[in-house]
Amino acid sequence: MIKPEKIHLIRTDSRNPEFQNLVHRLDEELANRDGPQHGFYHQFNGLKGLDRVVLVLNNGLPVGCGALKEFEPGVLEVKRMFTNPEHRGQGLAGRLLAELEHWALEDGYSRIVLETGRRQPEAIGLYQKHGYLKTENYGHYKGVDNSVCFEKKLN
Repeated sequence: MIKPEKIHLIRTDSRNPEFQNLVHRLDEELANRDGPQHGFYHQFNGLKGLDRVVLVLNNGLPVGCGALKEFEPGVLEVKRMFTNPEHRGQGLAGRLLAELEHWALEDGYSRIVLETGRRQPEAIGLYQKHGYLKTENYGHYKGVDNSVCFEKKLN
């Protein structure tokens, strides 16, 4: 179990090499989970426009990440959420998500949306646990059976 005092959250952007390394691990995991559909999803998950990135550090080592990208005026989209498998189940993703929400509020945003896959039950549980409500699939994900979309109004 990780000691809470050993965890630090830092704000950065997509140019951060530690973030890029974690995203590489995320992409490998998603390729395994999504199989032949990975190419479809991968095209929407570049690093461009990710100027709000949060890294989770454990004893100074990056173990998780998440980012926000503007979706439309007043709305941000959660992107590139990942926690190393060996650090899951310890509340790190929840802390990361809360930091992203706090940053969104600081910057004047009122809503967050996100998409995850049906083959990611841990992610679905995380978002539901933290007050995200299932919504109709939006944008590129309309009509995609494997996609599950959520939203949360910030206050």
